[in-house]
Amino acid sequence: MVIAVDNSPDLWRTSLPNPAPDGHKYQRGHTAIFGSAHYTGATRLAAEACSRIGSGLVSVMSEDQANVYRMTLPPDIMVSEQGLSSLNKVSTLLAGPGGCSDAQAEALCAADPNIDLILDADAIRLWPQLNDRRMIVTPHEGEFTRYFGALGDQVHAQVSAASAKSGAIIVLKRAETIIASPDGRIITNKVASRYLAKAGTGDVLAGLIAGLVAQGMKGISAACAAVWLHGIASERIGPGLVPQDIFPFIRPLLRELLL
Repeated sequence: MVIAVDNSPDLWRTSLPNPAPDGHKYQRGHTAIFGSAHYTGATRLAAEACSRIGSGLVSVMSEDQANVYRMTLPPDIMVSEQGLSSLNKVSTLLAGPGGCSDAQAEALCAADPNIDLILDADAIRLWPQLNDRRMIVTPHEGEFTRYFGALGDQVHAQVSAASAKSGAIIVLKRAETIIASPDGRIITNKVASRYLAKAGTGDVLAGLIAGLVAQGMKGISAACAAVWLHGIASERIGPGLVPQDIFPFIRPLLRELLL
């Protein structure tokens, strides 16, 4: 029998990244993000979320749309046309927001095995080639069905089994998000607004998770913290929410948790 616990800061607050007074940016991690050639907004949302949550450096990689990203991303986010090998000290790699091309998939599978992976959207298809890696995947219900099998009545058990099989932490995005770890832990997040049902909010969530992992937060704690922050921000925003509305709420929420 799978027993789920409710997500709350009590589960992860003590491991939330808190920079040292004498720390530097590389101690807060370098997140590389594969830029979408077509849905650039998705990449931009993920990159800004990653930076706002505290990743010391964030780089977007794009051969086709580098100039678009340079003109539209916040100035603290770097853009590279040269690919992953050109970046310095990458600790975390996010793929999938806006899509994952075959060339990006090839680069992802060839990446340094010490790099933590966050896979969203169609990048999740690559999990069988990466199941010996530290990995978090963030499917919605349709993507879970596509890559892990149809959901039935025993959702917690199915997500737990998929996590154990894939070796990945799974964040199943739904009205009550389910977070499963390969070691059998299941956490259910009940803090969220119905207005999160909006294109782009999943890209923000993926960026939040990546930014926390980049700073050294363990995968299951990072997933739970990001989902909770994402959800509580949405509740405070309420009607009229668009994904970028979440960003101004991250700073006061972190202040409440850290100070």
